[in-house]
Amino acid sequence: MSHEVQNRALDQWIDDHFDEQVRFLQALIQVPTDTPPGDNAPHAQRTAELLKAFGFEAKKLTIPASLVKKNGLESITNLIVRRRYGAGGKTIALNAHGDVVPPGEGWTHDPYGGEIVDGKMYGRAAAVSKCDFSTYSFAVRALEAVAEPRAGAVELHFTYDEEFGGELGPGWLLANGQTQPDLLIAAGFSYQVITAHNGCLQLEVTVHGKMAHAAIPDSGIDALQGANALMTALYAQNEVLKKIRSNVAGITHPYLNIGMIAGGTNTNVIPGKVTIKLDRRMIPEEDPSVVEADLRQLIAQTVLACHARGLAVRADVKRILLCNAMYPLAGNQPLVSALQKHGEAVFGEPIPALGTPLYTDARLYAERGIPSVMYGAGPRTVLESNAKRADEHLVLEDLRRATKVVARTLHDLLG
Repeated sequence: MSHEVQNRALDQWIDDHFDEQVRFLQALIQVPTDTPPGDNAPHAQRTAELLKAFGFEAKKLTIPASLVKKNGLESITNLIVRRRYGAGGKTIALNAHGDVVPPGEGWTHDPYGGEIVDGKMYGRAAAVSKCDFSTYSFAVRALEAVAEPRAGAVELHFTYDEEFGGELGPGWLLANGQTQPDLLIAAGFSYQVITAHNGCLQLEVTVHGKMAHAAIPDSGIDALQGANALMTALYAQNEVLKKIRSNVAGITHPYLNIGMIAGGTNTNVIPGKVTIKLDRRMIPEEDPSVVEADLRQLIAQTVLACHARGLAVRADVKRILLCNAMYPLAGNQPLVSALQKHGEAVFGEPIPALGTPLYTDARLYAERGIPSVMYGAGPRTVLESNAKRADEHLVLEDLRRATKVVARTLHDLLG
């Protein structure tokens, strides 16, 4: 059977089994994986049951409870499905994460319902990235049913720590010798092949002052005033960061955001402690150690400036997350070429290869020299899918077509 004939047969198999694929994704959405709190082992158990129903045996790798708790989560069981086709050839890993941010407010559909309206499935993780549990599983099923590869292997890596950095997901699998693939495709969107992404540094800064009665404020040290000065200095950095430009298409410049602030005890009390959490996105050209050192210096200088005007606060700084950027590795070209070729054939438009301002688990594979790209089911942008917002959704036709692209790509690479 010619390659083109087999591609058409792969497409047909996916079309014939698409209703089953949609039900598979619905079942995954219907088991919550809000992180925090991060009690994700039940979802892994349900995923393993669903996979076993069509003959895929998942190896369950439970992360030690003490390590999970230390990282602020409740339970993690990662899954690996190994499909070996014969001696020689490449081992291709397909990775998607099941942990997600909590749904938040404003939903008009059940965030755990998997409801289908006007060709879209709604639910938390419909677009990021339980959808690619479905994409990858059914692409492999199609490959085995139609192409019957006789060399190489495919591994499905379904992990549960992306929201907290991935070190207990793919990071743990790689560090503990559970896998060493030759190539990786990680969860992504359908209209571009992602070859690079930003890094991320998150710091927790606790500003300490001295509590006092609001009627006699001079008897205290207002930690909130100190935090306000610090936030003003941090936000001012964005004007500097906008002038630093990346050479990677799809990535513009670094930026800084303050995502959380907490402190104070009551309205009539001068706050004695205020904590802020900041997120600094780093372009691939930046050195994370330099970025962190510069931020710590800015914080120290701002505290000194507070002292100079009589506000004797102090600040403790703790790193809570460091995710390196992902760079394109030379060996990723077979992945990029195959995905672009089949993406254009299936979607009817060119599929660019570029970078994204997100950070992802894919970097953990690339850091170990494994050529990696991101490609999966989804829209052109995160914004379009409402990912991490109310009414997250996936256009089901994108799921169908992305599954065809991945199946064809696996056929090329294992052919």
